[in-house]
Amino acid sequence: MKKIAILGSTGSIGTQTLEIVREQKDICVRALAAGNNIDLLEQQIREFHPVLASVQSEEKAADLRQRLRDMDIKIVSGMDGLIEVATEPQAEILVTAVVGMLGLRPTVEAIKAKKTIALANKETLVTAGHLIMPLAKECGVPILPVDSEHSAIFQSLNGERQNRIAKILLTASGGPFRGKKRAELAHVTLEDALKHPNWSMGRKITVDSATLVNKGLEVMEAKWLFDVKLEQIQVVVHPQSVIHSMVEYEDGAVIAQLGTPDMRLPIQYALYYPNRRSLSGKRLNFYELGSLTFEEPDMETFQGLSLAMKAMKAGGNMPTVFNAANERAVAMFLEKKIGFWNIPEIIEASMEHVDFRENPSLEKILSTEQEVYEYIESRWKP
Repeated sequence: MKKIAILGSTGSIGTQTLEIVREQKDICVRALAAGNNIDLLEQQIREFHPVLASVQSEEKAADLRQRLRDMDIKIVSGMDGLIEVATEPQAEILVTAVVGMLGLRPTVEAIKAKKTIALANKETLVTAGHLIMPLAKECGVPILPVDSEHSAIFQSLNGERQNRIAKILLTASGGPFRGKKRAELAHVTLEDALKHPNWSMGRKITVDSATLVNKGLEVMEAKWLFDVKLEQIQVVVHPQSVIHSMVEYEDGAVIAQLGTPDMRLPIQYALYYPNRRSLSGKRLNFYELGSLTFEEPDMETFQGLSLAMKAMKAGGNMPTVFNAANERAVAMFLEKKIGFWNIPEIIEASMEHVDFRENPSLEKILSTEQEVYEYIESRWKP
């Protein structure tokens, strides 16, 4: 019986992780953490019976305690609560599915507590890969990717670890605006940006897919996960989202992982690695599929990807600036306080304004995040 804890249990990855728990029946959920959706969290607690749960605020925690007064469960809150969930003594695997840099400190503490990390929170490596990967190695902790693209790369490396990688081919659907030029997208609405053609995801990551920022974040994550140079990572637009990513080896051979667009597959692979389990759902039918197509990303129209490359080349705290600026800009867009094209504008301005810091500590990373937020607040007041 595997024992797990989940950060972000009420989000897209968290709920799909619990679908797997429900289907497989041999995983024990020890702890859950959510933000403010205590209605769904209460349902999850009553179904899966964890010993510990955390919510964003103490006010929400008090409400949840009252609702669950008939159950034997500890309810905590805030960052301390996230860390307590991440380090729950009996949990063997931590699924980090919170959005943003909120997952950074809990992941660090979970690694120190020698928990296997099923990583869906890409911001952890984007902002602190230079700290996280050496710490995981020092503690002997596996970091298993949950993103479909990084899981595909991970699977394509199976049995090939002794061979040299020439290139990682990171696929992208292209999002809802693939093939459009900026002039055609002058009046993009929030509703337009949330219409992803292939994947069902949370609102923030769906907007990131529309701007190609998400692909930029995935490039940064891939660099740290697979210990490759930035120039060894090539983004390939693949509208069908059937090939989830590929690895090219030094002899020219390319190994790819294919499957239907279903996030449960990489989640389950991380939970049961190195073993595979039966999984319900649609299978690929190559006769119906007919053809697979590939395109070069339009980095001129979709600046999110080019700005990510620029941040990664600069190194230091620039990936943190990029990520923090995007987080705040997307939050403002989701609240309809800014337009779609203000997102890359805010990211670029933040990268130009915030001071560069080489090899930042965890504290410097978090202070950089705050500096970015303060700058944006001063420039783009609602």
